[in-house]
Parts: sequence; structure tokens; C-alpha cells
Amino acid sequence: MSKPTAAELDEFTQECDAWFAQNTQADPGFMLPLTFMEVSTDQQFDFLREWQRKVYEAGYLGMSWPKEYGGGGMHSDYQRIATRIMKRYDAPIMINAIGNGWAGPLLLEMGSKEDKKRYIKPMLSAEEIWCQGFSEPENGSDLGNAQCKAVRDGDEYVINGSKIWTSLGDRADMMILLARTDFEAPNKYAGLSFFLSPMKIEGVETTRIKKLTGEYGFTQCFFTDARIPASSLVAEEGQGWMVAMKTLEYERGAKVNPVGGYFVKEMDVMSIIDLARTSKRGGKPVLEDPILRDKLTEFMIDIQAQNLNNQRRRMPPLNSDRPMGLPLMNKLARTEMIRELTQFSLQFQGSQAGYYVGDDNAVDDGHWHRSYLNSFSATIGGGTSEIQRNIIGEHVLGLPKTR
Repeated sequence: MSKPTAAELDEFTQECDAWFAQNTQADPGFMLPLTFMEVSTDQQFDFLREWQRKVYEAGYLGMSWPKEYGGGGMHSDYQRIATRIMKRYDAPIMINAIGNGWAGPLLLEMGSKEDKKRYIKPMLSAEEIWCQGFSEPENGSDLGNAQCKAVRDGDEYVINGSKIWTSLGDRADMMILLARTDFEAPNKYAGLSFFLSPMKIEGVETTRIKKLTGEYGFTQCFFTDARIPASSLVAEEGQGWMVAMKTLEYERGAKVNPVGGYFVKEMDVMSIIDLARTSKRGGKPVLEDPILRDKLTEFMIDIQAQNLNNQRRRMPPLNSDRPMGLPLMNKLARTEMIRELTQFSLQFQGSQAGYYVGDDNAVDDGHWHRSYLNSFSATIGGGTSEIQRNIIGEHVLGLPKTR
């Protein structure tokens, strides 16, 4: 498709701005999740599901995805503009993160035509919510050692095992599932297969996990003789590790097929500056403290550098030395920076830093504490920061594999 003209983009920007100005409800009267990993209540879930459906039906989600599968079939520049305007109006998150951010791009890259026609549109409209079945209770970071079992029985696979830290597992309609189909394979990776597994079937149960924040964003999923169609298999038996690695490229940001919107509300450093203006230390605004002011400046520089790197990654001549360096670094650098930034926001709240959500004396109703505690999940999901450092060392810098 041809690149839109500046006039066409300007016209679209005005149209998009008008729609989000009229339709965005950033404060529905109850606490909204900061990420898709904190959806706890039916009220939150129903609101966010309806919001995604509304944005999709207005044409501002999946704009660059193929029209024949439910997308807009438009140039990606339009989607970038729409997402930027969503952020400007502090719009709620898109709830279907696993479907839109992981499973959808994977299917568009390597799924069958039938699967694309079956799954893509319900993902975009949030009619079907997706979750991810990778981690297991005894095999967290060692994904290749997954033991959940899938045994072929005629036109079905019988699934037995457990998955954990499954975001929205109790509400999901579908799961991208990594399971072991061959326990005699020459290595642990060769025995894995990848499935598009229905969740609301006999033999699948979920248990909600309460987080430190008091929210229920995660579940543990149990499969007991659950039967799924053999057509749920993606690629061939034994190719699950390859498919999982492609999926993780999207989860970690190494590949991008922008569906639009965002799944995580990142901390705005300017809001922390506003907090520093109103918080007091020794009777003076914290912002007047030269040490804290310097630290805030460092955060602003880091954020701007990461934003510029996101633009640079789309320019091949600027990445010719290490093409995967910036994409693989992005997840590690951004999640760790957000953790540090939210922790920093607590340092100048004084005695009020001891109050949490719901306490009368909490600053901004405990928003900063909640943001800090929630920031740890992003440094773990998709591979811990330690795993990310190994990947960068081995695959970008060419260092020897760690033992």
C-alpha cells in the first residue's frame, strides 16, 4: 500500500482526535488497572472489554492488519497516529494483550488461512480473550523444560498438567499453549508442541492468585484429561519451541506488528515532577532539592533516549552493526527503568509513603505505591531481566553461553 500524504495524515489526525476527545472515559468512577495483568473485578473486565470493542468498531484498532481477516488494511502510519492520540487522552488500556500483542501477530506471520479467518477478528473486537500457557510451577524461567503433556488420541489431543502466572486465565476463551508431545525426544526442546487451546471446556480449571498489591491479575491453570481438537496444533509436532520463540519475539518487542493501543500504562515522568512540586521536605518543595532534581533530570534523559531508540530501530542504516541490539534491549531497559522511576516517586512522600490504596492519607490514593509494586511483573513476564541480559550477551554481543 502507498504511504499516505501529509495532508491525508493531518485530516486523519483531526478526525481521530475528535473521536477520542468525545469517547474517552479515563475515570469511570472505579479504579482501572494499570496493565492487563491487574484486571481483578468483573466491573474492570467488562468496562475494558467494551472499550476495546468500541475502539475497534470505530476503526482505530488493528488498522494495519489485513482487511480480509478483520483488520483495517491501512498503512501503519495511521495506527501510530491513533495510538499516540489514545495516549494523549490517557485512554484505558486494551485488555486483550495476549491476543492482540502475541497470538495475533504470530498467526499473521505463520498461521493457516483458516486460523486467521477464525481468530483474528474476535481478538480485535475482544469477543474472545486470550491467555498464555508457557510458565509452569516447577519450570518458570526454564521454559524449555515444560512438562504439561499433550497426547494424540485420534482427532484430539488430551492435555494434562498445569500452567501458572496466567494473566486473565480465569476469563480467557483461548490459550496459546506450549506442551510436551514427545518425552523420548533427543533433547527437551524437540519434544514440545504449540497449540491454540480452548479454555472453556471440560477438564480445564483455574485458581486465582492474589498479588502483593491485593489484586488478582494471575491464575494457575489445571488441565485434567482436557480434550482439544488436533487442528489446534500450530506448525508440526515437535516444532513448539520454534513457534514459542517467535511468540516471545513479539512479547519482548524484538518484532512489532502494531495492533494499536497499549496494554500497559507506563509512568509519565512529568506526573512525578508535578508530585515533586507539591511534596515538601523541610518546608520546601522537593523539586528544589538539587540532588532529587538531578535524579529526575536523569530519568527524563533516559526516557527520551529510549523513545529515540524506538524511532531508530525502524531505520536499518542506523542498526547495521547489530540489527537486533535495540529490539532485544528495549524490554529490559524500559521495564527496569519504570521500576526504578516508580520506586523513586516514593522517596519524597515522607511519612505519607507508608499509606496504600484506600488509606485516607495516601498520596493520590496510593497510585505511586501500586505502580511500583506492579512494575515488578513486567520485569519477570516474557523472561526475567536476568534472562534478557543473557539473551543480549549471547545473541547480540556474541559472548559465550552461560552455564
